[in-house]
Amino acid sequence: MIDWTENYGFLLNEQHDMLRKTVRDFAEKEVAPYIREWDRKGAGDHAGTAEHMVPIIKRMGELGFLGVCLPQKYGGAGFDYLGLAVVCEELERVDTSLRVILSVHTGLNSLAVFQWGTEEQKQKYLVPQATGAKIAAYCLTEPNAGTDVAGMQSTAVLEGDHYILNGEKTWISLSDLADHYLVVAYTDKAKKQRGMTAFIVERSFEGVSTVPIHGKLGVRAGNTGSVIFENVRVPVANRLGEEGEGFKIAMTALDNGRYTVATGATGLIQAALEASVKYAKERETFGVQIGQHQLVKRMISHMVLKLETARLLCYRAGWLKNQGIRNTRETTLAKWHATVESFNCANDAIQIHGAYGFSDEYPVERYLRNSRGAVIYEGTRELQELLQADFALSERENKPLRCELPAYDEEAWNA
Repeated sequence: MIDWTENYGFLLNEQHDMLRKTVRDFAEKEVAPYIREWDRKGAGDHAGTAEHMVPIIKRMGELGFLGVCLPQKYGGAGFDYLGLAVVCEELERVDTSLRVILSVHTGLNSLAVFQWGTEEQKQKYLVPQATGAKIAAYCLTEPNAGTDVAGMQSTAVLEGDHYILNGEKTWISLSDLADHYLVVAYTDKAKKQRGMTAFIVERSFEGVSTVPIHGKLGVRAGNTGSVIFENVRVPVANRLGEEGEGFKIAMTALDNGRYTVATGATGLIQAALEASVKYAKERETFGVQIGQHQLVKRMISHMVLKLETARLLCYRAGWLKNQGIRNTRETTLAKWHATVESFNCANDAIQIHGAYGFSDEYPVERYLRNSRGAVIYEGTRELQELLQADFALSERENKPLRCELPAYDEEAWNA
């Protein structure tokens, strides 16, 4: 089997290659043998059984994955943002639930704290998250507010040196496992988006509770649920950024989250291609391997094209992150393309497997189910299309932020 990553030396280096091998070794040895059974049981979304993810997350922390692109002084591994792409690819190559951990814990939460947090917040929350000592989640979506973020109902009212937080967030990955939540709520609803504020909320705060979501189509090994806040007293010191910056913080977090989703979807395309090539060499019809049939070859060749284009779009976004250049347009494009094509490639992989692709005897049916969610979360396919049109029509631009995501500095990251 060709190593489809060997032609990216102009962006990746030996350290990236070593990182890829480490992640692949972990995922194939410590998760792949068990993932079909976890998926069958829907293990992530039943009270108590999501605990199977705790040792996995702990192991990911020990290996440096959870803080892969964070400076060592904050407990990170000191890699650049392309290192984050490599980890996400390799994790989702085995199962989407693994990549979701990186998306939520690292992309949506830890990088937001790194970008917007005070030094005290970084020491208190970022350091244990980077090492995996604490698990983090991101709370934006509500029962009646998904893509329409302004439709949220959660509120935080300032009383002395605390905010009183009330509301419900749903479709929250790692909801039942997280120690820390990044929560966005209205502090002044009359100001609409300018009236949103972000907070770091600990599970241990009185009034925080969670409820798992059952019966998901995909990512069944991963935990998803609702997080409920009832008169939760959040110290002012736990406000992330300034009052009224919550929407900006949420959107910059989503830029990082979409990057991880896009790179993960690229890994799923890789998995669909590898499974299809393997099966095409094993299965025979009409006296020849099915890989000799032209229409099967066409599906495989299209997977190659979709893999290469997705990876190039993702790595371009990662390169821009390394330079400290805002990359909302590039990341949105990568997320749109990679997630849609991961679904298409998984669908073709089932077609190549024929009737066997319709059962979980082979992993391709799980790839299809898992891939469908990424076309929705972190911004729907339709939203990504509109964003690209707005950029092309000059109706949208990246305005300067008070806090930008720091450019990668190898010396500083590894000091």
